[in-house]
Amino acid sequence: MKQPVSDTNPYTRGIAQFVSALSYESIPSEVTARIKLLILDALGCGIFGAGLEWSRILQQRLAVLDATQVSVVWGTGIRLSAPHAALVNGTQVQGFELDDMHHMGIMHTGSVVLPALFAIAETRPGMSGRDFLTAAVAGYEVGPRVGICMNPWHLGQGWHSDATCGTFAAAAGAARGLKLDAGKTVHALGIAGTQAAGLMAAQYGSMVKRMHAGRAAQSGLYAAFLADAGYTGIVNVFESDYGGFCTTFSRSTNRFDLPQLTADFGSVWQTMDVRLKFYACVGSTHATLDAVREMRAERPFRCEEVVNIIVYGSQVTVDKVGWPYVPQGLASAQFNLAYCVATLLLEGQCFVDQFTDAKLTDPARIALASKVSVRHDPAILAQGPEYRQMVRVEVHLADGSRMERALVVSRDKEKFASDSEVVAKFENLAAHILPRERVEQLRDAVLGMEKLPDAALPARLMAI
Repeated sequence: MKQPVSDTNPYTRGIAQFVSALSYESIPSEVTARIKLLILDALGCGIFGAGLEWSRILQQRLAVLDATQVSVVWGTGIRLSAPHAALVNGTQVQGFELDDMHHMGIMHTGSVVLPALFAIAETRPGMSGRDFLTAAVAGYEVGPRVGICMNPWHLGQGWHSDATCGTFAAAAGAARGLKLDAGKTVHALGIAGTQAAGLMAAQYGSMVKRMHAGRAAQSGLYAAFLADAGYTGIVNVFESDYGGFCTTFSRSTNRFDLPQLTADFGSVWQTMDVRLKFYACVGSTHATLDAVREMRAERPFRCEEVVNIIVYGSQVTVDKVGWPYVPQGLASAQFNLAYCVATLLLEGQCFVDQFTDAKLTDPARIALASKVSVRHDPAILAQGPEYRQMVRVEVHLADGSRMERALVVSRDKEKFASDSEVVAKFENLAAHILPRERVEQLRDAVLGMEKLPDAALPARLMAI
C-alpha cells in the first residue's frame, strides 16, 4: 500500500514517517534507559491492578466470552485474545491512579502503549527486546504530542485525553511493533482516531473511568492490525476541517496547535518528560500535596489547628478536582483534591493504603476535607498551558498565621525519580500479586530488555 501523498495531511504523514523510520540505534541512550524504567513502573501498576474489583469484573466476564487464550492478563492465570487482553491490561495499569503522567500532554502513556505492544509481542513471535523498546518509544513520543496539540481545553470541555489522544499513542506503538511502513501507519492513525471516545464525567464515582485507557490500547491495537491487513483509515485524521480529530474534539479551530504534532521529532524526546506518581491519586492533585507536605515540614501543624486551606489553580484544576467532597466511591476520592489533602494531613501519606471503603466515609476525614476549597485564578493559565497544574496554596491556622506556597509540576529532567525509587515502587506493587522470586525475575528482564531475544518474556513472567 502506497502512502497517501497530499498536502492535506502533512502532520498525519509526518507522524507516520517518524514512527516507521524509528530505529533502536537512533534513540539516545538516556531515552532507552528511561523507557525501561517507565515500562517497569507501568507493569507494577498493572500487576497491582489485577486484584481490583473493576479489573476482576472485566477479567471474569471476558474469560466467559473469549476462549482464544493467547495473551496474558497481567497478574492472573487468565489468557484472552490480544485485543481483550489489551483492554484488561490497560484498565489494570490505570486502575488505581498510580501510573505515569505526561503533564503537558495530559496522558498516562504507559497504560495505552504497553498493553497493545505486549499483545503484539505475544501473538507475533520474533520481536526482540530492542524492537519492543523502539516501538514503546514511538508510542511515548506520539501520544504526548497529540495531547500537547489539543491543549488543556480538550480536557476542560469534558473529554478524557487518555481515551481520545491515547488511541494514537497505542496505534503508533503497535504500528512500529508490527513494522508497518509509513503508508500503513497513516491508515493505522486514521483507524485509531475514529475510535476515540471517553467522557470525564466518569470520574464521579463510576468504574468505567478505569477502562478508558484499556479501551484506547485496544483501539490502537485494532488500528495497527487492520492497517497491516490493508484496511484503510482517515488519511488526514488530524487535519480534516470536517470530522477530523482536532476540529471535532476542540470547541474552536484556535484551540489546537497542529505543528505540535511533529515538533522536534528526533531532537526533543517527550519520553523524558513522562513523570511517575508516588501518590495514588490524579496528577492534578500532586502539586497541592507537595506544597502541603513542604509547608508542614517547615512547621508541623496539627490537623485541629487548620481553619481552612485555599488552593488557587486553573479552571481545569477547579473543574477536575475542586468540587466539595462527597463519598461516591474510590474513583471519586482519587479525583477529589480536598479528600487527598485531608488524607495527607491525617496519615502523612496518600498511597494505596489510604483509599479504602472505610476511609472514604470517615467523619474526621470528611470534616477536614470540608475545610479545603479550590478557587480559579485566571492569572495561572494566562502564563501558558504548561502552567495548567500550577497551584498557589494558602493554609490558615487557628492562631491567625498563614502559610503560602506556589508550586508547578516540574518538567526538569533532573527531577525524575531515582532508579532505586522506581524499583522500590515496582517491587512494592508487584509483590501484592506475584511471589518475590518472580518479581525479581520480571524486574531484571525489563531492566535488561535490550538483551532479550524474545520480548514476550515479561508477559509470561506476569502470569500466575
